[in-house]
Amino acid sequence: MNLELLESFGQNYPEEADGTLDCISMALTCTFNRWGTLLAVGCNDGRIVIWDFLTRGIAKIISAHIHPVCSLSWSRDGHKLVSASTDNIVSQWDVLTGDCDQRFRFPSPILKLQYHPRDMDKVLVCPMKSAPVLLTLSDSKHVVLPVDDDSDLNVVAAFDRRGEYIYTGNAKGKILVLNTNTQDLVASFRVTTGTSNTTAIKSIEFARKGSCFLINTADRIIRVYDGREILTCGRDGEPEPMQKLQDLVNRTPWKRCCFSGDGEYIVAGSARQHALYIWEKSIGNLVKILHGTRGELLLDVAWHPVRPIIASISSGVVSIWAQNQVENWSAFAPDFKELDENVEYEERESEFDIEDEDKSEPEQTGADAAEDEEVDVTSVDPIPAFCSSDEELEDYKALLYLPIAPEVEDPEENPFGPPPDAAGQNATPDDGSAHSGPGDKKQRQPSSDGGPPKKKIRTTTIELQGVPNDEVHPLLGVKGDSKSKKKAAGRPKGSKGKDKDSPFRPKVCRERAEGLVGTPGSLVAAAYKQHEVQGLD
Repeated sequence: MNLELLESFGQNYPEEADGTLDCISMALTCTFNRWGTLLAVGCNDGRIVIWDFLTRGIAKIISAHIHPVCSLSWSRDGHKLVSASTDNIVSQWDVLTGDCDQRFRFPSPILKLQYHPRDMDKVLVCPMKSAPVLLTLSDSKHVVLPVDDDSDLNVVAAFDRRGEYIYTGNAKGKILVLNTNTQDLVASFRVTTGTSNTTAIKSIEFARKGSCFLINTADRIIRVYDGREILTCGRDGEPEPMQKLQDLVNRTPWKRCCFSGDGEYIVAGSARQHALYIWEKSIGNLVKILHGTRGELLLDVAWHPVRPIIASISSGVVSIWAQNQVENWSAFAPDFKELDENVEYEERESEFDIEDEDKSEPEQTGADAAEDEEVDVTSVDPIPAFCSSDEELEDYKALLYLPIAPEVEDPEENPFGPPPDAAGQNATPDDGSAHSGPGDKKQRQPSSDGGPPKKKIRTTTIELQGVPNDEVHPLLGVKGDSKSKKKAAGRPKGSKGKDKDSPFRPKVCRERAEGLVGTPGSLVAAAYKQHEVQGLD
């Protein structure tokens, strides 16, 4: 699809609802890849559902965790995905195969994780009641980032646009800017209200283009800053925000905020209801309010990287918001006229002549120049929307789409392997797993039922000093429509004792999956439990 043809030449924000994506189980968090072609959705039964956003169909389902998935992040090239669940586990996944590369076990729940924008070997993790942790995936090492006040460990953190700096914010309104490689303090400032009082930092989000970032604070104001000004002010600076965005009428607290793909708009989801507020960043005026179903609570919001499309999650369903496409047929031809009623057509005298006698002769120079010009049909120009400002070429190794292969239950013959007779002759009698016939193909394929053993997943325990081990993730304690999820996500009755220290036991997984998925989707969930990874067409 040609992105240049989708340019709206006007407003670049969505106006109305454009359908929903039903993941069968309850959706909790979502994130687009860098190009907006794939949407990863984390569910409360531990699965990650990857949607092909162009076809609006499920491309892959990964049975990732036992507990609900609370945070997701794509790598820069789209081949890897990191996920965090409410049982303090962080996992790295290969998107193509659906295999888990490695796991990390933290002492407290994970509030947010983020891949380094340029270095696929680094992941920023924000545990509860702990300083942010910078993970290095290749050697499984970690670095605890310095904080302003050791007694205040309610810290949020985020990479800047290119990953050169890490911005952290605590509950006292103090923002620290750290060098990613050395963890040295580069700049700092404090977010204050109208008086000298401070306010807690809830989240920090950066725009994909430009140097702007926003800070969502507990005083219900979204402040937009310029990153270059922050670095110029240095330590203990006093930068002024470019914009202050808030709902003056209802004093709405904000659950989730993010920039548009071009960085010109900001969307904020209300923490009270399913409502999305969209502001224009340069002016600071409210341009649109999108209302979802009344009575629902918003869980997550994500803006498409290159198009005016927003995905929001409430009541376990992903809602899509887009522009209203108005058909304008007169745009295809300058002399096209739209008629309200039939009119009598007068035929020109030369309309059906072989040669138009009334046509004016074109200039010879222009025609000759057009004939002599060579048209290049081999080279491929990079799409500007897919390239950063410091890049000239696209990443041709990037994973934009997932291949979907049709599944055959019982093939009559195997065109790519030996015939069934040969397979039966080669099978050794003592090997109980090998047998002849079409079923042999199933045995050779890696699956949870049998076949070749999968590689052992490396699990690293991250030790953090002074972090309480009995914290409960906020996702499990949300008021309102999430009460049912809180009960379902908790440990089933009768699973005390040995089960308490072994969250990966299959029995707990089976009971939890049956408790989390509603009655209409139970049969579907049971079918998915047979395979860890399954692509759907």
